[in-house]
Amino acid sequence: MKKIIIGVMFAILWSSASVATKFGVQSASPLLVANVRFFIAGILLLSFSYLFTKDKSYRLPDKQEWRQLSIFGLLNTTIYLGLYVFAMKYTAAGIGSLAVSTNPLLISILSGWLLNRKPSSAEWVGIILSMVGVGIATYPLLNNHSTSALGLILLSLSMICISFASVYYAKVKWVLPNLLINGWQVFLGGLFLLPITLTFADFSVTHLNSNFWFSELWLSLAVSVCGLICWFYLLKIDTIKASLWLFLCPLFGFFFAWWLMDEPITWYTYTGVILVLTGLFIGQRKNKSSA
Repeated sequence: MKKIIIGVMFAILWSSASVATKFGVQSASPLLVANVRFFIAGILLLSFSYLFTKDKSYRLPDKQEWRQLSIFGLLNTTIYLGLYVFAMKYTAAGIGSLAVSTNPLLISILSGWLLNRKPSSAEWVGIILSMVGVGIATYPLLNNHSTSALGLILLSLSMICISFASVYYAKVKWVLPNLLINGWQVFLGGLFLLPITLTFADFSVTHLNSNFWFSELWLSLAVSVCGLICWFYLLKIDTIKASLWLFLCPLFGFFFAWWLMDEPITWYTYTGVILVLTGLFIGQRKNKSSA
């Protein structure tokens, strides 16, 4: 039950990122939106970890851990979220959520390659059913919203990158607490992105209004802090089963897009929801042989 609650909470928080990002890029350059988000989340997590915890495990990383955190932050924050935020400038919120649904397949393939953990037949059935369901639910959005080729390319690259990051995270034997791992990887990711932001961001379109700050605070606190803590918990249990929760993200994303951005919900959406939930249920079950 605990895993289910955390999985659903992760899907809700993660799916809200596309709509929050759409609001943010209306007021500022995508690179600036991403960089401010990373620094807010990283500073808050690190400050809490070092100032308000007495556990001795909350220490500075050693040399090997700095290298691991840098690689993870580069993949999971700088490249993935940097590309994703920039892509949302050129795509609809629903299509941005759809891109997340490709992660389970990519993570399954990469896990079999890098972790020698091949998906079971039930997990493959769950993946296929869920991808079909997401495709059906998203069909009206593909017809009714213009999406540029650049947006699709950036989204595809970002999904490949976060899949590598997820498998890398599962492969490393972390000793640091999750709060520190998340805090340092987000902060380091922001540092790596900063030179690019200062060089290429268009500061002339920046408006530091309530729309911008609400977007930043939500992306930082709800998504980068709470959402990633849930995601790391799920990854530590099982990489492939964790990835199946990503199939719920487009469905919650459709709701947020309908509620906040007037994107349509049709019978395609309802059909997709049923298929995704069925696929998620099948994929999350333990095989009789493994049990």
